[in-house]
Amino acid sequence: MFFHKELTKEKWQKLPFFEQMANIGAEIGRTMNWQKKDKELSDAAFYRGIELLDSTIEDKKNRKKLKELCRLRETLADYFCFDNIYGSTDEKWNNYFYPFNYAARAGK
Repeated sequence: MFFHKELTKEKWQKLPFFEQMANIGAEIGRTMNWQKKDKELSDAAFYRGIELLDSTIEDKKNRKKLKELCRLRETLADYFCFDNIYGSTDEKWNNYFYPFNYAARAGK
């Protein structure tokens, strides 16, 4: 991993899926929070989130979720880097990631 130097692939793959997604959601939340304040910090958070998402995609336990994870990557890139053809909003991203955070905290 490039941005998360302390996080190895093995450590990441030991995390349950909901914790992986909650961590990705936290980085995307930071991306949105910094968007209007500091583009450099916003971009860094986005790339950290994509890095975690890529590691989640590579995790063999998530094979059945591969289509959703790849579509997630595509729509995040569309929203933050391109023309937002999917019509995403900050509110929609918060609504998408919130249940993962809740499930991770509940120990699911």
